[in-house]
Amino acid sequence: MSSWNDSVHFCNWVGVTCSPSNGRVTFLKLESKQLVGPIPASIGNLTYLTGINLFQNSFHGQIPEEIGRLQQLQDLNLTHNYLSGKIPTNLSHCTELRSFEASANDFIGQIPDQLSSLTKLEIIGLGTSNLTGNIPAWIGNFSSLQVLLLSRNNLHGSIPNELGQLSGLGFFTFYGNFISGIIPSSIYNILSIYYFSVTQNQLHGQLPADVGLTLPNLKIFAGGVNYFTGSIPVSLSIASNLQVLDFAENGLTGSIPENFGSLKDLVRLNFDENELGSREIGDLHFLKFLANCTSLEVLGLAQNGFGGEMPISIANLSAHLRILTMGDNLMHGNIPVGIGNLVNLSLLGLEGNNLSGSVPEVIGRLNKLEGLELNGNKFSGLIPSSLGNLTILIRLLMEENRFEGIIPPSLGNCQKLQVNSRRPGQRQLARHALQPENLGMKATQPPTTTEMGNPRSRAIRFVASVPRTFISDLSIGGFAPRKQPAYSDLSVYAGTSGEEALRGEILVVVKLIEQRPWS
Repeated sequence: MSSWNDSVHFCNWVGVTCSPSNGRVTFLKLESKQLVGPIPASIGNLTYLTGINLFQNSFHGQIPEEIGRLQQLQDLNLTHNYLSGKIPTNLSHCTELRSFEASANDFIGQIPDQLSSLTKLEIIGLGTSNLTGNIPAWIGNFSSLQVLLLSRNNLHGSIPNELGQLSGLGFFTFYGNFISGIIPSSIYNILSIYYFSVTQNQLHGQLPADVGLTLPNLKIFAGGVNYFTGSIPVSLSIASNLQVLDFAENGLTGSIPENFGSLKDLVRLNFDENELGSREIGDLHFLKFLANCTSLEVLGLAQNGFGGEMPISIANLSAHLRILTMGDNLMHGNIPVGIGNLVNLSLLGLEGNNLSGSVPEVIGRLNKLEGLELNGNKFSGLIPSSLGNLTILIRLLMEENRFEGIIPPSLGNCQKLQVNSRRPGQRQLARHALQPENLGMKATQPPTTTEMGNPRSRAIRFVASVPRTFISDLSIGGFAPRKQPAYSDLSVYAGTSGEEALRGEILVVVKLIEQRPWS
């Protein structure tokens, strides 16, 4: 950096803080400076350092063992670099360390047992770091620990019972590993936990009936893509600050509790791919109560065996709703015209049901739609011309229905429609997808280019499917299912890929660190 030269005293260099009493360097704050190369071993000579922040640079190579000489070091942030090799055991000499952040690197090996000496740690952030082995039981001895982030590694084994001793833990996430077994009951008794994500592991067992009582401060509660069974705890309504409840792709049974309508801050409710329906009329009665969740943006109910008609109360769902997935159920009847009230929808998934009648013209009011899935139903009649109002539509699925008539010329306004590349388990429509038979229509001639009203309309294409993980748009800590890649980054926490999903967690931890006096 230009300021780092002999003409300027090093205490005045950008990112360098010195002690006013002795003039020694106490803090290096060099985040996002586009720095490259290895971390120099000579950093170990700065023995008065209490903080090092190298967040989001391009450092490579190993963490130098000389860092173990920094016995006054309290905060170490190496997140978002290209560091490799093993985490040095000499780090165990930094016994004053309060925060160790090294997520988004490419380490090898396990978390060294020597780090058990770092008993003053308050923050451990080692997500997306290629770590192997088990979760160390000795972490349970870190009585001051507030943040434990080990997401997207290759960790195996079970969650140690000893972690239940962490009475001040607030941020608890292991998503995207290979953790198995059941969650120790002692974990559910850590009153201070507000962020709980164990998504994408191999956990099983039931959620405690009183979890809302024992974890009343929950804001994020996520355990999708596991093997949880049993019912959804009614007590979760007591966790009045709950914003995200996501247990997609499990084996949960029963029904969605009606008292969830009291969760005024709920933004994301995702129970896609469970067994919550009875295949009977009235299965979706709970939607009447979810209308009280006025902050709701994501509602995932696909593939649950819900029967009956779509209730008219769907019109009263949150005006903020952006993603609604109800596909692959057993719903029948018409789409309620009240669906047109959900004007902020980005994705509407109704595929794979027994819905019939005509597609209501009010669908055209949903001009923020990027994905519309109506395939695999019994819709009939004309394709509504109002679909031409959906000018940012990217994915449109209408095959396997009983449509008739011509393709509306107004679809020429939908210039962003794409053909999706074939992926396992998905049907792919060819580039001749404008042919009526590919839309489930009776054999009629499609409109000519002239009829479509725009020479570029020949680029209009229909795609095979919107990935289920489109619903990952609010993926905080990777709540989306692992089976398919996410499609669109509409996220609050940028949860559309491994690194991006982690970024949301990292930002939470960085904010905690930035509150420290040395920053």
